Amino acid sequence: MAEKSLRPHQETAIAMLRASLASGKRRPVLALATGGGKTLVATRIIQGARAKGKRVTFTVPVLSLVTQTFESFVENGVDPGEIGVIQGDHGWRRPHAPIQIASVQTLARRGFPETDFVICDEAHLNFEVIHNWIKDSENKIFIGLSATPWSRGMGDIWDDLIIPTTLSELIELGWLCKFRVFAAATKADLSGVKTVAGDYHEGQLSDVMSNKVIVADVVSTWLEKGENRQTICFAVDRAHAATLHEQFEAAGVGSAYIDGETPCEERQAILERYKRGEVNVICSVGTMTTGVDIPCQCIVDAQPTRSEIRHCQKIGRGLRNEEGKTDLKVLDHAGNCQRLGMPTSIGRTTLRTAATDAKEAKEGETLCKEPLPRECRSCNALVPAKTRVCPSCGAEMKRHSNVETVDGELVEFGSAPVKGGKKSAIDRLRDQGKQAIYSQLWAEGKGEKFVLAKYKAIFETWPRNLVRMPLEPSAELRSWLHSERIKWAKSKQNTRNSGSATAEDSRGLANVD
Repeated sequence: MAEKSLRPHQETAIAMLRASLASGKRRPVLALATGGGKTLVATRIIQGARAKGKRVTFTVPVLSLVTQTFESFVENGVDPGEIGVIQGDHGWRRPHAPIQIASVQTLARRGFPETDFVICDEAHLNFEVIHNWIKDSENKIFIGLSATPWSRGMGDIWDDLIIPTTLSELIELGWLCKFRVFAAATKADLSGVKTVAGDYHEGQLSDVMSNKVIVADVVSTWLEKGENRQTICFAVDRAHAATLHEQFEAAGVGSAYIDGETPCEERQAILERYKRGEVNVICSVGTMTTGVDIPCQCIVDAQPTRSEIRHCQKIGRGLRNEEGKTDLKVLDHAGNCQRLGMPTSIGRTTLRTAATDAKEAKEGETLCKEPLPRECRSCNALVPAKTRVCPSCGAEMKRHSNVETVDGELVEFGSAPVKGGKKSAIDRLRDQGKQAIYSQLWAEGKGEKFVLAKYKAIFETWPRNLVRMPLEPSAELRSWLHSERIKWAKSKQNTRNSGSATAEDSRGLANVD
């Protein structure tokens, strides 16, 4: 099978990983949004390691992802003859293969294989077995992969955070699809719901979300706004998910139920029916938030959460581009976008440690740094903060002290359109991503003023939440910088010529006098 080519942000990711390891780091975490191609990047890392004769282990968070990962590696160009699987009596179990795919559950029972370095998928899940392996392996290299590397204590285990691009940038460049969020105008009253381990108490939350007078009915809203799209519906608990499944079925909508304990064979059969269009809505609880690669044009979020990780992982399930897909619709009955913010506004540039968590708790800091969305008074749509014109109706956004709402409706929470058009030199630079260009400009060694000025010239904004990690400038950037120097030299020459002409004219006028 032909080897897939890397996209610019994936090339940047590998270059930044190499720079991190070259600087002495041994536990870097690569942050790449869901659908950004972490598996393909991992494939290239593995192939590079094999070219040097190294043995590699790739860990997955659940047993159901072992076979899927194996198939992805082969599809992306890894020699299947070099792959083994560490999982029960799996048909591809080959202990002596130089590349091993292992679930963390199996590692916890069997111990660790002989390997030179380890790639840990979904590193934010903070599995104790992985942490113990890291602590027991002083010289071994571990690379973490995650779309949401914001878990508590990650910085006490991992030593670097690599961010080659952002979710907003991937959407803007068209690598991921744009999305629209419809949020309930009347939010559920969660004031009486206790918090357990940083999130809402599941039993109390289920009682609140089962009260139909709090938010618009999930099924009727989907029938109105869902456009018969293939949908993943996230529920609070098993009873809630089962009830939603029954309501969809009663409304004549093809529906299925999956939870964390659904047997693999049954789960696979459901997913096949879903892909064939026999099932439109999968009602899920405790699963479908990681490692799911199925068509999805709509997310129904009926699970309120205080976790930005869970919030972003759920919406991330539908951000992959698909043939014929124009956008992702998110029907947010949980009010998560209003409470936590847009997924594009959430993120960190450093890993969390016990010390930083204590500091943030003391200072009252939160993960989402952007203001929450506002409501358009003309059409009741929710729009991202700092948006001047409502993307739904075109009305000018103005500040108002009192906001009216409409009970039981879902209103649109817009997202920025994807840019298009013919590629100019600037467009080609922008395609490389903000982090890549920022890093390449630092590599020029001309200081902060130079970096800021050139970055602003390219992106028409100042750099934000980017990491100072120099990277070898691309040919496109060098060419553009060269052309900028020529323009500057010509402008200076024209200024000098203009000054000389003015002086000569003045002398000529003096002679006439």
